[in-house]
Formats: sequence, C-alpha cells, structure tokens
Amino acid sequence: MKGESELTVAGLAHDLNNVFATLLEAADVLSADAKWTKLAGTIRRNVRRGERIVDSLEGTLAESGDLGEILDNAVQHAGDVLTFTRGNSITPRREIEGGIQLPGSAAAWERVFVNLFLNAAQAAPDGVEVVIRASQTETATTLTVADNGPGIAASILPNVFEADITTKRSRGRRGLGLHIVHAIVTGNGGDVMAENGETHGAIFTIRLPRAGVA
Repeated sequence: MKGESELTVAGLAHDLNNVFATLLEAADVLSADAKWTKLAGTIRRNVRRGERIVDSLEGTLAESGDLGEILDNAVQHAGDVLTFTRGNSITPRREIEGGIQLPGSAAAWERVFVNLFLNAAQAAPDGVEVVIRASQTETATTLTVADNGPGIAASILPNVFEADITTKRSRGRRGLGLHIVHAIVTGNGGDVMAENGETHGAIFTIRLPRAGVA
C-alpha cells in the first residue's frame, strides 16, 4: 500500500541517517591519527554519497544534475570501492559536451555510472579503461560507456539487465548492478542497450529525453 511504502522509505532514511552519523563520528576519531587520514576521508565521501542516495529516495533532490559533476562523484566512489576491496583499477576518459543536464536526481545517475564502472573493472582480469561519451540533440541525450575488457559472454548478453545475472569474474556476487542501471534509466523515460565491441570490450548505450524538454 502507498502509506506503507512511504513509511518504509521514511523509516529507512531515518535509520540510515543514524548509521551515517555513527560513521562520521568514527571518521572524526580516525582522522586524529595521521595513519588513518585517508581512510577517514573515504568514509566521509561515502557517507555523503549515502546521504545523496537517501535524499533521492525521498525526492528531496533537484530534478536534474550536471553530467560532469555526476561523473566526478561516480569516478571517485568507484575508485574508493576498488581501492579498499583491492579490486582492479579503472582509467576513465571523457568525451562529453559541456553543460549536459540529466533528468531525475543526480544521486540516481551516480549509481548508474558507479555500477557501470564497477562492472567493467570487476569483469576484467586486469585494470580497464572506460570511455564515457555524451552528446545531445534538441530533444534527446545519448550516453555511451565503453570499456576495453573481455566483453559480455554471448550466453548472458540477452538477459544482462535481469536481476541475479552477473558479468563479473568473482563468484558470490548477486548481479544487481546492471539491473539497477536499467531500472534508473527506464524510470527516467530512457532506454539502455548492452553490446560487445567489434574486437573486445562492452558498450552500454543510454538514450533518454533531454532534461527540461517535455
């Protein structure tokens, strides 16, 4: 029911904000020792990202976000995850027009790019380069995220956006990342397609209505 759903979101936000407050206090304690300064900074960045996600769930964020800023945050967060999980490195390269605004909340789009970056890094045996391209017409925005990894196995490519389907080499992962990508893109009136490059790598193409265009 709607009321129960709203209560669930409000209760989740309340409880997560308590978790965030505890983590920030822990970061303050850690930062007193120079040895843990880097870790404290990582905790604070991830708490801020968690707060943005909570705000997006509650609908309190602006209805569009600057692509450049979204990518800055997504690259930072993906790098933090890979550093502290001892994962592969990613080298991002941007080929985007300036001033592109994406519809919906910036925090949701951060989740899209973080999941695409982590998917690329965790599917590859070594470090991976990720190229982000973006362009606009008067009514639409097209984004592509391409990597130079091993690509997507033909057996899972048709179902790659379904829950519990994973392209990652590590076992025990639930395979929700690309499902989240699909849900956010379609929730903002767009569509997303996955394919393999001509010789190697995976390519994700997102097409969506231009922010502010009815």
